[in-house]
Amino acid sequence: MNDHRLGAQAFHQRELDAGRFLLQRCGDCGRHVYYPRESCPHCGGTALEWKAPGGLGTVHAVTTVRRKPADGGDLNVSLVDLDEGVRLMSRIENLAPEAVRIGQRVRARVQVKDGRGLVLFEAVEGAAR
Repeated sequence: MNDHRLGAQAFHQRELDAGRFLLQRCGDCGRHVYYPRESCPHCGGTALEWKAPGGLGTVHAVTTVRRKPADGGDLNVSLVDLDEGVRLMSRIENLAPEAVRIGQRVRARVQVKDGRGLVLFEAVEGAAR
C-alpha cells in the first residue's frame, strides 16, 4: 500500500487528501506510531505497516483559541488519545469550544477542504468514560 518513492509523511498526507486516515503499526513490537515515521520510536524497527484505526479516542487536554467573530469565532484545540495508543492534536467539531471536556469520547473523521485532508474529531454520545 505504501508508495516507497514517498516518505512516510508525504504518503500519510496523500492518503488524508484522498479522505483516508491511516496509522502506522510496527511489525516488530506491535505498537502503533503517530506522527508518521520511517522507523518505530518504541523499538527502532523499520517494519511499519499502514492500518486504518478504529477512530475512537478520548480527549486528553483542551484549550480554547479566542478569535473575533469575523475570523470564525472561538475554536478548541484538543489533544486526543486514540484507543490505539497514539496522541493527536486536532479539534472537536460538533461542540461549542467551551463544551469540550477532558475524558470525553470522540471519533475521528477526515475533512478534505481545497484538496487538503485533515483529521478532525466529533464528540460521541455518552461523552466521558
